Amino acid sequence: MLPVFRSNRNLPGLFEEFLSNNWLNNFWEDETWKSTPAVNIFERKDKFEIEIAAPGLEKEDFKIDLKDDYLTVSSEKKESKEEKEKGKTVRCEFKYSSFQRSFALPQDVDTSKIKASHKNGVLTIELPKKEEFKEGPTRQIEIM
Repeated sequence: MLPVFRSNRNLPGLFEEFLSNNWLNNFWEDETWKSTPAVNIFERKDKFEIEIAAPGLEKEDFKIDLKDDYLTVSSEKKESKEEKEKGKTVRCEFKYSSFQRSFALPQDVDTSKIKASHKNGVLTIELPKKEEFKEGPTRQIEIM
């Protein structure tokens, strides 16, 4: 175990908390530090859907780019926390997390109709299929 450093100023436990094993464990176990969110990809009759689970992120935190049949989803989030005591900063922490995922789009995606929405920590991207690639009803062919 690391030695405990105490200051004669009014900062009891600050160095102890910073140097303790708990702080290091909490740092790495905190969900916001995981760099790549989970992704689900579904193929439906008339579209593909990409779901990206990113709790703690808002729609403003995402950026979606389309270039050369590649869809790139990225996010950067910065957080800071400052504690003051008697007008002086006694502790200041900040976190920075980011990710970027790229998806090669199939030929049957109508890139002009891509839409995205965000709800309850899940970013959903709808990739409609071009008309000629949509599944139509089954038609029975008469044999002559």
